[in-house]
Amino acid sequence: MPLDGVLFIPYRETLKLLSVEEAMQVCEDVYHMHAKGSVQWSAPPSWKLDVDAPWHNHWHVKGAFLPDVPTTGVRMYNYYDDGIKNTVGQLECARYILLTNPATGHAEAIVEEHWTYAIRSTAAAILPLKWMAPKSPKVLGLVGIGTMGVNCLRCLLPMFKFEKIVCTSRREETRDAFAKKWSAELGIPVEPVGTIEEVVRAADIGIGGTTSTEIIARENWVKPGATYISLARREMDPAGWQAFDKVVIDGWDVNIITKEFRAMIDEGQFSREQLHGEICDVVSGKVAGRENEAERILIHTTGLVSQDIAMCHFVYQKAKEKGVGIRLPPTDG
Repeated sequence: MPLDGVLFIPYRETLKLLSVEEAMQVCEDVYHMHAKGSVQWSAPPSWKLDVDAPWHNHWHVKGAFLPDVPTTGVRMYNYYDDGIKNTVGQLECARYILLTNPATGHAEAIVEEHWTYAIRSTAAAILPLKWMAPKSPKVLGLVGIGTMGVNCLRCLLPMFKFEKIVCTSRREETRDAFAKKWSAELGIPVEPVGTIEEVVRAADIGIGGTTSTEIIARENWVKPGATYISLARREMDPAGWQAFDKVVIDGWDVNIITKEFRAMIDEGQFSREQLHGEICDVVSGKVAGRENEAERILIHTTGLVSQDIAMCHFVYQKAKEKGVGIRLPPTDG
């Protein structure tokens, strides 16, 4: 039987094939897969090639099998990082997912995953707010207003009616421009401030979406009844995790292989026993979400490649339906 050529789906096409609402639904579906234990990780779960100066080049590779879809996928990305310039979130870095048919091993698609990765990173963290947000949050706090901050806002707007947004960023002109744009677009005050502490203290829902590898937020800044989402690996001070009423993460196994999370555990600042649950446990109802309006809740995500793969498979199916993408020559052609 002749083979089909692999479908290559470029970045520009993915923008038209996946909406914010669809991304949120895919993330929820995959959390349910994790809750029932059907996702199979690669072994090892992550493979890296880090090349020092003068190249400063980094390869990261991950894979998973999703029998509920069904699909197998491998995510690979390459970026430059010399400690000053980091291209990991930029279009100039190489970022692809290869999808195959698990029943045959035939390659099906190569998806350029800049958009799917960016929206998954935020959708997966915003989704648990359906169960863990304050009842009527009035103030949204954004720490970082780049791609991740904007995508968080896109995910949040259908869920909540905020009365005010407080934001900060490294550069004053950037946060001023963001405030002017979104205040006009949303019809609510968007206040740019100079410090992260001001944002966190004001927020009913606070979101840290920076690229920083340093501690930038403190637990005692989070007010009673607030939920804080940490998207960076070391953003919320590890010393304060155990003081939250509830802490949920996207997955113990994927976090424990990061050096920042492992260091926090090894130093005794937090333990698995202190974890309220994984996000999949909250989504599936295995553990409770918010139980009162005084609880302070921390949501921390590092990223599930299973969601990246499922999102790219969704894009692949829609690309086939719409007849878009570039069909590569078949191997036996």
